Amino acid sequence: MKSWEHIYEKWNSFRDLEPDLKTQLAKLKDDPIALEDAFYKELTFGTGGMRGVIGPGINRMNVYTIRKAVDGLANYLLENTVNVRDRGVVIAYDSRHMSKEFALETAKVLGAYGIAAYVFSSLRPTPLLSFAVRYLGTVAGVMITASHNPPEYNGFKVYNEDGGQITPSQASDIITYINQTEDELTVPVIEKAELEEKELLIWIKDEVDNAYLQRLLQISKLPSTEIAKEKNMPVVFTPLHGTAYELVPQGLKQLNFKKVHMVKEQAIPDPEFSTVASPNPEEHQAFALAIEKGKQTDAVILLATDPDADRLGVAVKNKAGEYQVLTGNQLGALMFDYILSHSDLNLLKSGRMLKTVVTSELGKAVADYYGIKTVNTLTGFKFIGEKIRQFDSTGESFVFGYEESYGYLISSFVRDKDAVQASMMACEMAYYWHKQGKTLLDVLDDLFARHGYYFEGMDSLTLKGKRGSEQITAIMDYIRKEPMHKIGGLRVEQVEDYLVRTRKCLHDEKQTEPIELPKENMVKFILEQACWVCLRPSGTEPKLKCYYGVRGNSEAESREKLAALQATMNQVLKQILETE
Repeated sequence: MKSWEHIYEKWNSFRDLEPDLKTQLAKLKDDPIALEDAFYKELTFGTGGMRGVIGPGINRMNVYTIRKAVDGLANYLLENTVNVRDRGVVIAYDSRHMSKEFALETAKVLGAYGIAAYVFSSLRPTPLLSFAVRYLGTVAGVMITASHNPPEYNGFKVYNEDGGQITPSQASDIITYINQTEDELTVPVIEKAELEEKELLIWIKDEVDNAYLQRLLQISKLPSTEIAKEKNMPVVFTPLHGTAYELVPQGLKQLNFKKVHMVKEQAIPDPEFSTVASPNPEEHQAFALAIEKGKQTDAVILLATDPDADRLGVAVKNKAGEYQVLTGNQLGALMFDYILSHSDLNLLKSGRMLKTVVTSELGKAVADYYGIKTVNTLTGFKFIGEKIRQFDSTGESFVFGYEESYGYLISSFVRDKDAVQASMMACEMAYYWHKQGKTLLDVLDDLFARHGYYFEGMDSLTLKGKRGSEQITAIMDYIRKEPMHKIGGLRVEQVEDYLVRTRKCLHDEKQTEPIELPKENMVKFILEQACWVCLRPSGTEPKLKCYYGVRGNSEAESREKLAALQATMNQVLKQILETE
C-alpha cells in the first residue's frame, strides 16, 4: 500500500473533491497525527460492513469510502447472485449526520451498474430493513447507521438476501471485490434525477411498514380476546432521538395499550443526540428523562430503543419505588421464560434458543427447564441470523434469540435483533405479570430462586487510534502466551481460544478439543463454580471488552464473585498496559 502521505496528497490535489471534505482537509493540514490517522489505513470493512468517524480520508466515513464499498458490493452481487438488476437492493438509513446522503450515494453507485435501489423516503429502523429485504425479495439490503456510537460516527451495514447481516465468508468475498476498486475518488455514479427517470431509484413509503405491523401483531402470546381489551397500564417510551418513534407506538396501539407516554424531547430525530451523553440504552444515563416521565405518569415499564432501533433497554420499579434498569441478560431471560410458559411445548420438540457465548447461562437454564435445546453462537447477531437460516434445512425451529448487549429476536420474519418486537413482548409480559400483582423484578427473583443467581458484567477499555489498536493486539497476545490459572480466587478449568478454535483443559493439556464455531479473536476462561471471563476486541469500536458471568446460591454470593473477577482482570489489564 502507498504511504499515507501519498494518499493524502492524492485527495488534497483532487480537483472535484466534495467542498465540505476539502474544507475539513484544509483544517487538518497542520495536524500530522490527525492526518495520519485519517489516511494510514482503509476503513475496515468487517463481518457486517464498516463503521467509523465521519470526515475526509480513507479511514473515515465519507461519500468516497461509501462509493468504494458499494462498487465492490455491486460487483460481488453481479457475479455471485441471480437476477440482481431485476431484484435490486433495498436501502434504509437512521437519524445520523450524512445518513440520507450516504443512502443516496449507495443508490447512485448501484444505478451505474443498472441495479435498482429501493430507498425509504424517511428514516427507518434496522429491523425494518431486514424485513424489507425478505418482503420485497431484493438481492441484498444496506443500512446506513452507526447504531449507538457517538454522534461523529456513521456506518454501512450489508444484509444478504435472507435479510440477515452478511456472513463472515460473504464479507470476505465482498472485501475482495472492494479491494479491486483502486481509486475511491473516481467510482462512477448516476445522479438522482437520472436514476428516478430510469426507475433505478424507487422511493418506499408505508407499504413495508404496514406489512411489518401485521406480522408484529402475530408475535403476541395473549389470546385475541385479551388483545382486544383496553390496557390502561402506563408505559413510557423514548426512541433516544432515533428511528423507532413511529413503529413502537403503532405496535403498542395494535395491542390496545392506551397509556403510552412518549418522552417528547427525545422523539425528535437528532444526529447530535443532544439530551443524552450517549444514545445507548445499555447506559443508565440514557433513561434520565424517561425516569422523570415515569414518575409523572406512574409508569409500570420504561422502554428505550437505540437510534437504529435494534436494541431495547427496559426499566421497572424496584421495592423502594425507584426505577431500575434491567440488564440485557435479565430482560432476555424474562422474555424467554414468558414465551415458553405461554407456548405449547409439544409443538416445540425441535425448538432452539440461540444466544452468544458471552450471554448469560440463565437463558440456558430456562431452556433446560422447559426442555428446549440451547445453541451458542459467536458474539454478534449476524451469527444468530445465520443459524436461523440453517434451521430451514435441518428441521430445527427458532424459538428465541438474544445477546447480552440488549439485542433480542422473538420471531424470524426479521433476521436481526429487533427492538420493536422486543418492545411489544416486554410490554405484554409486564402487563401479564402486573395483572398477577408482580413486577418484572419479582419475576426475575423467581427465576433466580429456581435456577440460581446468575449475574453478569462487562468492562470496556477504550484505546483509540493506531496506538490503541496496537495496545489491544498486545493485550490479546499476552493473554494467550501467559494464561491465567486463577481469576478472582476461582480456578481456571478450561481456556477457549476462538482464534485457533480450541478448548484446552488446564489441568490436563491432553484434553484439547475443537470449537465448532468460526474463527474470532476472543479468549474465554471457564472457571469453577459455573463462572467465566471472556476477553474480546470490539468489532465496531476502538474498545477491548471483558465479559464476566457468575452463578451463586444467593445474590450476595454472586455479587462477591463478580466483584472479585472484575478487580482481578482490571489489575491484569493495567499491568499489561504499563509494561507495553
